[in-house]
Amino acid sequence: MHDASNFCLSTTDASLLTDLYQLTMSACYVGEGLDQRPASFELFTRRLPSRYSYLIAMGLEQALAYLESFRFSTEQITALQDSGIFAHAPKAFWSLLAGAKFTGNVWAVPEGTAIFANEPLLRVEAPLWQAQLVETYLLNTLNYQTLIATRAARLRDVAGAEAQLLEFGTRRAFSPQGALWAARAALAGGLDATSNVAAALKLGQKPSGTMAHSLVMALSALKGNEDEAFEAFHRYFPGAALLIDTYDSVDAAKRLAASGQEIPAVRLDSGDLVELSQAVRTQLPKTKIFASGDLDEFEIARLKAEGALLDGYGLGTRLVTGAPVNGVYKLVDIDGIPVMKEAKGKITYPGKKQIFRTPTNDIQADGFEDVLGLAGESIPGATPLLKAVMRGGRRLTVSEDICAIAQRTAQSVAALSQRLRDIQMPATSPVTLSPQLLALTEQTRRTVAVR
Repeated sequence: MHDASNFCLSTTDASLLTDLYQLTMSACYVGEGLDQRPASFELFTRRLPSRYSYLIAMGLEQALAYLESFRFSTEQITALQDSGIFAHAPKAFWSLLAGAKFTGNVWAVPEGTAIFANEPLLRVEAPLWQAQLVETYLLNTLNYQTLIATRAARLRDVAGAEAQLLEFGTRRAFSPQGALWAARAALAGGLDATSNVAAALKLGQKPSGTMAHSLVMALSALKGNEDEAFEAFHRYFPGAALLIDTYDSVDAAKRLAASGQEIPAVRLDSGDLVELSQAVRTQLPKTKIFASGDLDEFEIARLKAEGALLDGYGLGTRLVTGAPVNGVYKLVDIDGIPVMKEAKGKITYPGKKQIFRTPTNDIQADGFEDVLGLAGESIPGATPLLKAVMRGGRRLTVSEDICAIAQRTAQSVAALSQRLRDIQMPATSPVTLSPQLLALTEQTRRTVAVR
C-alpha cells in the first residue's frame, strides 16, 4: 500500500477513494448500532454555475459500475488499521468492511437528461453505512461528467448542428482518469469525436485529430520548408487536417492552393480567427477550416456574429475545466423519518423525491414544466424522471451506447425554450414544489424546531 511509484487509481482502489469522514462516520454508526438503519440520500445541486439555466445529467454509468464493485480487500483493511486513526473503532466495523457489498437501491434520471437546480440526479436507498460511504465517489463521478456534458451541449447548441466539434482536452483535464471521463461526457453531450485515443477506442469510436506545430517545425528545419512538412504528413495521412499557423497562415494557404493538391481541411490555432478564416477561405474555397485555441461557447458565438468562416472547432481547456458543478449529497430520510438541513443558504428539502415533467404548448412557458414532489406522488400527465436503475445492489439497466445518450442530450436541449438556452442571460428554471413537498417541509421544520 506504500508504492508511490505507481500512484494511479485502479478499480480495486475505488472503495478507498473516499473522504476520511465517510469511514469515521460509518464506524460511529456501527458503534451506535445504527449502521443497518435504512437511509436515503439524494445527489443534486442547489445552484447552477453562472449563466447556466440547466444541466445535462451524466456519469451514471460509472457510478453504477462503482457500486457493483464496492469491496474492501484484506490489504486495504490492514492499511486502515495501521493508520492508527481507527484505534477506538468498534471491532464490528472491521467485520462490516471485510464483507462489504453494496446492497441498496438506486433511482436516477437517464444520462443526457436536462435537469435544474434542486432536482436530484440520483437517489441512493441503502443501509446507512453503505449510503454514507459511497458519497465521495458518486459526487466525483457525476459532478465532473455533468459539467463536461452540459458544456458540450451548450457548445453544440451555439455552434449549430452542421459544425464539427472535436474534444481536444486531454492535456488540460485534471487527471488521466478525468481525461477519459471528460472525453466520454463530451461525446455524450453532443461533440463529434475526441482526440483521446484510449477513450475513443474504449467507447467504440474513431479518434480524430490533426497535427502539432512541432511536426511542422521539425520537418521544416530538417527538410527545408513548411511545404515539405505538409507533403510528408499527407503522404501517410492523406485525409488529415493541416495545421497552417506555425509561421504565416495566409501564405501557407496560398501555397497549398497553388500546389493543386486536394486539401480536405486546415486548422487555425492562433491569431484573429475571423480575419484569418476569411482570408484562408478565399484561397481554399473547398477546404474545411477548423479553429482551436481556448475556445468556448461564448467565443464561438462571437466568431459567428463577426463573420468567421469556420466549419468546426477543437475544444480543450475551457471545455474540460470551467466553473464546477457543485453537486451535493444529502440525507433526506432515515428509517422512514424525513430530515432536512436548514443552515442559511444551504436548505435542503426532506423526504424521497421525484421530478415530474409535463410538456406544455404555452408559448410563454419553457417547453415543459417541472414539479419537484415526493416519490409517492402521482401528477396526471407528468412523466417521472427518476427511474429505478439498481435494486438490491443489482443493476436493472444495461449500459447505453454513447450515441443513444448523445441523442437524448440533443432532444433534451431541443425541448428547452430559447430563454433557457440563452448563454448570456438565461431564464430561471421552470421548477415548482408540489403542495405535498411544501407541507412535508413545513412539518419537518416544526419537528426540528421542537427538538
